[in-house]
Amino acid sequence: MAPSKPFFTPDGELDTPQVLAEAVPLAKLVVAVGATAAIPFLLQYLLVELVAVTPLFIVPLSLVTQFVLAVGTAFVLLYVVVRANQLATDA
Repeated sequence: MAPSKPFFTPDGELDTPQVLAEAVPLAKLVVAVGATAAIPFLLQYLLVELVAVTPLFIVPLSLVTQFVLAVGTAFVLLYVVVRANQLATDA
């Protein structure tokens, strides 16, 4: 007997409700990471471009933005791996 495949019904059709149930939390996590990374980016834009503060803030705020994106990407990838392991063991 072949093991069941995640996201497919027993007759081989794509299980759309299960795909959406897994995609929505992942999309929320990606949006949360993007919104968190947008904060230092917008702060950099406001300080440097609009208020004309010295470009001294460009490098630290760029590094903070990149750090938030790197850590957020790691969280998203860890979520995907853990969830995939859960689905594999449940099937």
